[in-house]
Amino acid sequence: MSTWELIAVLVAGVGAGAINALVGSGTLITFPTLVSFGVPPVTATISNAIGLVAGGVSGTWGYRRELQGQWPRLRWQMPGSFLGALLGCFLLLHLPETVFEKVVPVLLVGALILVVAGPRIQRWSLRRSGILGHAGAVTEAFPLSPTRIAAMTTATFLVGIYGGYFTAAQGILLIGALGVIAPDDLQRLNAAKNLLSLIVNVVAAVTYTILAFDRIDWTAAGVIAVGSLAGGVLGARYGRRLPPAALRILIVVVGLIGLWRLLA
Repeated sequence: MSTWELIAVLVAGVGAGAINALVGSGTLITFPTLVSFGVPPVTATISNAIGLVAGGVSGTWGYRRELQGQWPRLRWQMPGSFLGALLGCFLLLHLPETVFEKVVPVLLVGALILVVAGPRIQRWSLRRSGILGHAGAVTEAFPLSPTRIAAMTTATFLVGIYGGYFTAAQGILLIGALGVIAPDDLQRLNAAKNLLSLIVNVVAAVTYTILAFDRIDWTAAGVIAVGSLAGGVLGARYGRRLPPAALRILIVVVGLIGLWRLLA
């Protein structure tokens, strides 16, 4: 790639890191950028997953305060993300890319619907459980039944498969699903999303480095890593200040743009 193309990839990495910290689906910026510069799709997917690990670290660290008190859920979700990512990486290296391309838009539309309808579904779930708080808020002590834990872990595992395979919009899928299964404040869900997405990207990066070293564009991966590291810091710093309604709108807008780019 030329100098100007590397600069464009760097800028895309900053944008992807910030969007991943805020919403998820930053891959929808970096992946098309790499492909437009002649990087083969699978190589672009692999290199992008490696590069975005740095942004995942900075974004997760920036949201560390919102992660407090979430261990009772994360201890189930983290293994789900880990195992799902392994399976997703296996699928990427062994199946045609067209397999998931047909499913991605459907999953993204479903996730956006869940994000929009999240508040009403959460209130319904809280009333059903008999613990509706002030203005529909959920306390950290929200009980998780075995059925809810199983559903939450399964959803995290399935999104992990998707994330290990393609990575784009996995954050939106996580927030959409978890907002219904385990109602909570949107910023706390976003913090959990950052951590779980980071696990998926780390597993993908290590797997690809071991099994597909020769298919990685290390220059592109390095440039994306530098950009996403800075972007993750910016996204976490300003994203946590957004009110839930504004963050929800941002998620929907980015998701719709991502859907349009996937379909195009």
